[in-house]
Amino acid sequence: MKSRQNKSLAILLALLSLLSLFTTADEHDHVYKKGDEVVIWMNTVGPLNNRQETYPYYQLPFCQGPHSVQHHHETLGEALQGMDLVNSGIPIRFLTTEANKLYCEKTLDEKDIDVLRYAVDNQYWYTMFIDDLPVSGIVGRGVDEGKEGTDVDPHFKPLFVYTHKSFVINYNGPQIISVTLQHGNPVELIYNQKSLSLPFTYSVDWNPTDIEFENRFDSLLEADFFEHKVHWLSIFSSFMMVLFLTGLVSVILLRTVKRDFTRYDREEGLTDFDRDLGDEYGWKQVHGDVFRQPPRLMLMSALMGTGSQLVILSGVVILYTILGDLYAERATILTTTIFLYALTSFVAGYTSARYYTRYGGKEWVKTVVMTASLWPGSVSVIGGFINLLAIYYSSSRAISFYALLSVVALWVFLCFPLTLLGTVVGRNWGSQPDFPCRVNPIPRPIPEKVWYAEPMMIVALGGILPFGSIFIEIYFIFTSFWTYKIYYVYGFMLLVFVILLIVSACVSIVSTYFLLNSEDHRWHWVSFMTCASAAGYIYLYSVYYFMVKTKMTGMFQTSFYFGYTAILSLGMFCMLGFIGHTAASQFVRKIYQNVKID
Repeated sequence: MKSRQNKSLAILLALLSLLSLFTTADEHDHVYKKGDEVVIWMNTVGPLNNRQETYPYYQLPFCQGPHSVQHHHETLGEALQGMDLVNSGIPIRFLTTEANKLYCEKTLDEKDIDVLRYAVDNQYWYTMFIDDLPVSGIVGRGVDEGKEGTDVDPHFKPLFVYTHKSFVINYNGPQIISVTLQHGNPVELIYNQKSLSLPFTYSVDWNPTDIEFENRFDSLLEADFFEHKVHWLSIFSSFMMVLFLTGLVSVILLRTVKRDFTRYDREEGLTDFDRDLGDEYGWKQVHGDVFRQPPRLMLMSALMGTGSQLVILSGVVILYTILGDLYAERATILTTTIFLYALTSFVAGYTSARYYTRYGGKEWVKTVVMTASLWPGSVSVIGGFINLLAIYYSSSRAISFYALLSVVALWVFLCFPLTLLGTVVGRNWGSQPDFPCRVNPIPRPIPEKVWYAEPMMIVALGGILPFGSIFIEIYFIFTSFWTYKIYYVYGFMLLVFVILLIVSACVSIVSTYFLLNSEDHRWHWVSFMTCASAAGYIYLYSVYYFMVKTKMTGMFQTSFYFGYTAILSLGMFCMLGFIGHTAASQFVRKIYQNVKID
């Protein structure tokens, strides 16, 4: 009996394997034989000016042709990006030419006609994928500009829906290289019309090409935009800024510190009476307070841990994208980023614990939870609000319960344990206090300063230079993300990223020196916030970009824009704050190691 069950199970598995051979789409290996089915996956549809306000394609009253495979199995990245791939049923066969062939017919009622009129009037466009190549099209059109009267009632505006899709597919051997889509057969949608029958047709032409399969995405890359001379000039200007700032630190600042050392050494030779009469001032006077525990130590530790993780994550993702051309695959960058974030959680725990221990922190459990939850919690709050709006609007951007469950499971079973492991390692190795100066039991009073030397002014002015080194690149990134251009110049991004880190470190060192020289020992948060304030300038720039460079409208699109820009700014806040504070810490430790303290 048992052997019979084993045989039945083996036969069932063999049948399933055989079935998978027939149902697996050829697009997985991108190799076709003549007559093989080429699946057209319809993705989403939405207003042209609101690129992230997307809805499932078949929310509009379109019809599907005969098909066997209904839905595409999405990756985590595709699910989080709101992709909803459904088989169109358009029966395209590899190397089979078709002309004006009917694939389905739809009879519209009055409500369907009104829905299509609204979509055409708002310039709805849709996206599809053919052999993983993105293709976009427009739902319909209005009357030609110039023929439309200015006093036409919007209800009676002539609007047309396209019912014909014409595909021109270029191929090289057994592989598809490019797809071009054109529309035809516009049918007028008349207001208050009770019924309308729409026949949907398609045509396919196949043209051979010499373009290699590895280079097929080159035609989708807008080199004239991303490799414009302005982009090169921005890189050059940022590089010159780095030279200027490093020169400022190495020449002016180091000479000044050397002069301070000389002055302090000269004062060591004076008697106590002469020293009391002398004009003693500068950063040496706060040696008993400079290594005092910063206020809100737990929050600072969590921010340092999160910032270190995001810096390493950003560098690894950029390098991996350069080496692997991840932009050529749907949502691969997002999926890769999520899993690399989980794997780098160890770094966050280690950095946070090391910092927390060095300054004498005791509440370990709270620190681990805050470090592991700070970034995911912030993203969840912002993303959760946007997701509620997406659900309300029935948008394809609404994240499914299973995708959310996958993310939660990733955090519970991978992120948090790795953060805990990093905390244990950071707490027990390399985190003992080894400050070069003792901390006085009573804090030294902070003298009055000129207005531009106050911490708030240093913080506000300090973020300008880091922002100035990247704002041109921010423009290209915003334009790519919000208008669906394929961003591919990750070499530029890596160079700008390195420049940004160097500029932030230099600005933090200079700001910390000026603060300590005014005998103000509150450098911990000032050094962090000086560079982190660049995130505020990025968000202000996003407001300008929204008002001047886009035509976005509506509650959903506006919330999506400012919500996800806030996530970007928050990430920059943590990263630049970590770099600034780390550079300032090394600088402070170095100068106080080399001065004689009574």
